[in-house]
Amino acid sequence: MKVGIIMGSISDRPVMQEAADALTELGVAWEMDIVSAHRTPEKMLDYAKSARDRGIRVIVAGAGGAAHLPGMVASLTILPVIGVPVKSSNSIDGWDSVLSILQMPGGVPVATVALNGAKNAGILAAQIIATADEAVAKRLAEYKEELKEKVAQMSEQLK
Repeated sequence: MKVGIIMGSISDRPVMQEAADALTELGVAWEMDIVSAHRTPEKMLDYAKSARDRGIRVIVAGAGGAAHLPGMVASLTILPVIGVPVKSSNSIDGWDSVLSILQMPGGVPVATVALNGAKNAGILAAQIIATADEAVAKRLAEYKEELKEKVAQMSEQLK
């Protein structure tokens, strides 16, 4: 099982790489590509429609500005889509991206993470994969324990 990570532009890569890094840490296979809703709509259509047959089980789609990529992809597939609003150079403090991804019409859901929150998108994708993959579930449980231990260490340092 694999996660597809797509973004509208190469400028989104530094943010979206965090999703890939989280998935790698959790042992989940992924692929990454540039798929622009506005500049390559045919590629977006092909990507969304072929993803399930190619073994993709979750799509993480990052976009800035008008941020149509996650919603358009969600309209073309039955796979879960996680939208990552990206604060881009043409963005209005990122709110345009957040609202474009968050405010989807009924029947076309997109799970939306925080602005530039690709790490959480990767973790959420792994959690979705873990519903059918016990090895990923085990790694996620270990990851959550590590988070708990880090907080305990910080608490001790504070004292």
